[in-house]
Amino acid sequence: MGLLSAIRKDSVIFRFSLYGFLKNQQYYDPFWILAFLDKGLSFLAIGLLISVREVTMNLLEVPSGAIADVMGRRAAMVFSFVAYITAFVLFGFANDVAMLALGMVAFGVGEAFRTGTHKSMIFAYLRHHGRLEQKTKIYGYTRSWSKFGSAVSVLIGAGVVLASGSLVAIFFLSALPYVANIVNVLGYPSEVDGERSNGRPLNEIFRILVSTIRDSFRVPALRRVLLESMGFEGVFKAVKDYVQPVIQAIAVASLGGLALLNGMGDEQRVAMVVAPVYFAMFIFGGVASRYSHKFSARHGGHVAASRAIWAYQTMLFLVMLPALYYGLLGVAVAAFVVLHTLQNLWGPLMYSRLDDNSREEQGATLLSIESQVSSLAAMVLAPALGWSVDLVAEHGLGGSYWPVGALGLLVALVFFATGRSAPGGRVGAA
Repeated sequence: MGLLSAIRKDSVIFRFSLYGFLKNQQYYDPFWILAFLDKGLSFLAIGLLISVREVTMNLLEVPSGAIADVMGRRAAMVFSFVAYITAFVLFGFANDVAMLALGMVAFGVGEAFRTGTHKSMIFAYLRHHGRLEQKTKIYGYTRSWSKFGSAVSVLIGAGVVLASGSLVAIFFLSALPYVANIVNVLGYPSEVDGERSNGRPLNEIFRILVSTIRDSFRVPALRRVLLESMGFEGVFKAVKDYVQPVIQAIAVASLGGLALLNGMGDEQRVAMVVAPVYFAMFIFGGVASRYSHKFSARHGGHVAASRAIWAYQTMLFLVMLPALYYGLLGVAVAAFVVLHTLQNLWGPLMYSRLDDNSREEQGATLLSIESQVSSLAAMVLAPALGWSVDLVAEHGLGGSYWPVGALGLLVALVFFATGRSAPGGRVGAA
C-alpha cells in the first residue's frame, strides 16, 4: 500500500500514466477491420496492409531506438505523435488501398519511434531515482492506465458510431488526444532522456546499435526473451482483431430482430456489442497489468511466470480453435477477452526480463529490437492468416475464422514445450 501511495503522489509517474491513457484513446481500434471491410477489402488485403505497417516498423525500429537514446527520447516521442496524427487523417480520407497503405506507413513510423522509447524513459527515470527494483510494479501500474484509457475510448468510439452510423469520424476524432499527449510529454523531466552523447552522435548511434544487436544474439537469457516475444506478440498482433468480424456476426444475427434496434444499420448494431466486449477486454487487461508483479512473485520470478502464461495460452487456443470451427461465437469472443488479459500479464514481465539483461545505454535500442522481432513475425503471419481465412470461407471448410485458433495453438505449444530449459537470472550484457 505504501508503494502505491508513493506512485500516486509522484507527478512524473502521473504523467507516464496520463501518456498511456491518452495514447490509448484509439476510438477506431474496435472497428478498423470492419471499416476496411466496408471499403471492399478482403482479409488478405487487410493482412497485407498490416504487413506494410510492420515492414515500416522493421525498417525503422532499431535505428529509431538508437536515435532516441542519443538525440533525446522526448523529441522522438513528439515526432511519433505527429506521425500517428498523419495516419489518422489519411485513414479518414482514404478511398483506396494506396491511401490506406500510405496511412499504414505513417502509423508504422509512429509505432517505431514510440514503442521502445517510452518504456526506456520509465526505466531511466526509475534508475535515476534509485527505484529500479520497483520497475515491474510501476510499469504495470502505468500500463494499467493505458488499458483503462482503452476502456473509456471504446465507450466514446461506440457512442460516436451509434450517433453517426458511420465509422469514418472515429479516425479524425482519434487525432485529438495525440495532440494533448505532445503537451504532456514535453513536460517530462530531462532525466528520462537517459545518458546522451555530446560528442559524435552518428558514431554513438552506430556503437549502441552494433553492441545491442550483438548482445541480443550472444546473451542466452536475452536471446530467449526476444524469441518468446516474437512468438507471443507476433501472434497477438496477427490474430487479436479477428474478434471484430466475430462480434459483427453475433450482432447481425442476434440483434437484427430486436424491435429496439429497428432502423439501426449494421454498424450501429455492431457498436452495441463492441462496447461491452472491448470494455471488459481492456478493464481485465488493465487489472492484469497492474498485478503482473504479484503474478511473477507467486510463480517464483519472471521466467517461471512467463512459462505459466505459455501454459495458459496453450489451453486458451485449445478452446478457441473448436469454438471458431463449429461457430460457437460467444465462446470465441470470451476466448479473445482472455487472450487480451494474458497479453497484459505478459508485457510487464517481458520488459522487465529485457531490462534485467541489458545495460542502461541500450534501453530504447533493445526495446526497439524487441518490437522489431514481434513486428517481423506479424509481418509474415498476418497475410498468411488472412489468406487462410479467405480460403476457409471460400470453400466452406468449417467456421470462417478457425485458422486463428490453429496458428495460436501451434506457437503456444512450441514455446511451452521448450520453456523448461529457458535461461533466467541477471546475466548483464557485458
